[in-house]
Amino acid sequence: MTPASDDPSTTETWSPRLWGTLVVLCAALFLDALDVSMVGVALPSIGSDLHLSTSALQWVVSGYVLGYGGLLLLGGRAADLLGRRRVFLIALGVFAAASLLGGLVDDGGLLIAARFLKGISAAFTAPAGLSIITTTFAEGPARNRALSIYTTCGASGFSLGLVLSGLLTSAGWRWTFLMPVPVALLALAAAFRLLPRQPVAARDGAGYDVAGAITGTGSLLLLVFTVTEAQSAGWASARTLGSLAAVAVLMTLFLVVESRTAHPLVRLGIFRNGGVARANIAAVAVFGSYAGFQFIATLYLQRLLGWSALEMALAFLPAGALVALSATKMGAVVDRFGTARLMPLGILALTAGYALFLRLDEHSGLVGLVLPSMVLLGIGFALAFPSVNIAATNGVSDDEQGLASGLVNTAFQVGSALVLAAATAVITAGSGGGQSPQAQLDGYRPALLFVTGVSLVGLVVTAVGWVLDARRDRSPDPAEEAAGTHRSDKVLVDS
Repeated sequence: MTPASDDPSTTETWSPRLWGTLVVLCAALFLDALDVSMVGVALPSIGSDLHLSTSALQWVVSGYVLGYGGLLLLGGRAADLLGRRRVFLIALGVFAAASLLGGLVDDGGLLIAARFLKGISAAFTAPAGLSIITTTFAEGPARNRALSIYTTCGASGFSLGLVLSGLLTSAGWRWTFLMPVPVALLALAAAFRLLPRQPVAARDGAGYDVAGAITGTGSLLLLVFTVTEAQSAGWASARTLGSLAAVAVLMTLFLVVESRTAHPLVRLGIFRNGGVARANIAAVAVFGSYAGFQFIATLYLQRLLGWSALEMALAFLPAGALVALSATKMGAVVDRFGTARLMPLGILALTAGYALFLRLDEHSGLVGLVLPSMVLLGIGFALAFPSVNIAATNGVSDDEQGLASGLVNTAFQVGSALVLAAATAVITAGSGGGQSPQAQLDGYRPALLFVTGVSLVGLVVTAVGWVLDARRDRSPDPAEEAAGTHRSDKVLVDS
């Protein structure tokens, strides 16, 4: 990395080019996050217009998650090996083309294919964009500031996607697919001019880890596919159990390959960095619990309370607004308090928000139930989301920043898919398939307890990390302690 004294990213005032680079990367992440949440509100209109069954309609969402979550590790490593700028530009161009295709097709199969293609493109833009930031901005205050802005843009896109979808769907569901196209094209044009050209990591003639790419990507694709299909096939069915067994075999093969190859897709030693390991566990807890909560809250507010899609989207707006307003301030907060403190504090706020929502009943309102939880979720995301991304990439060498970025993004997406599938299963089991208000509440409450428990696991893991870091900071450095002992011995001899 460029020495801090010569690196323009370390100065308090960034150049217009640095700001432009950050804005381009933020725009791409905003679009990725927007696409995750925006299609949900439009699903009923899509199903009616294209005559899709419920099982086919779920693949409009699941197709994106499958491509995104399954290929993130490959996307992160490709950024390291092929060049982050090149991978980012190609993937963003594919994203724009797939968005245009999705907005124009009249066939459900083509729409699902377009969504899968968008998920693949996001799997390459997300780790490439994050690793461009971590290799452009020096580790410390400059990187913390850049990452706080970047990650809060992603969180804002996820929250504001609900509101935008409600507005766009009223004009026609196709606009939810077409709206990102001009934004992606503008970002692509700016990226050609602004993104820095960085050296590609040397491979020493070793080639790519083909076996690792096949087993690792295959296991993740099959895992995401299995959990999204388990609801229709049955969690105890031979198909689901067989798929999970195949996932276990592929993952075991992947670990064996990675431990033996000279240039692995995922260097397993990266998890010896305790901060990186805990950040990835926190990523699963943060995004998984929120995805489950959003699904439960959406069903509760629309089905049980009868809110419109736009009313529900506006109810989520306070959380997104808090995250967006904190974007430029979080870097300084991270510098002052550190990620080890902010991760558990943020997850504590998220856990409290979920726990408060357990008071739901047939007559709950915005002020009494929804607003307090949304305020806590906004605070929690504002603290936890940037901290997780910063902790997941700190202490990692430049040539593995794509890997670190791919790992944390994989944790976000796979955690989301797993927790959402499990929460859905809990709802179905609790309600017994009944549609009465009481039957629905009997499904929502245990699902909320499950989501709260997932968040609590993340809280415990990150709190342990906070304690360990505090103990490490209080412990004397062995070299300094030895030097102090030698000095004391010399004083005694001289006296």
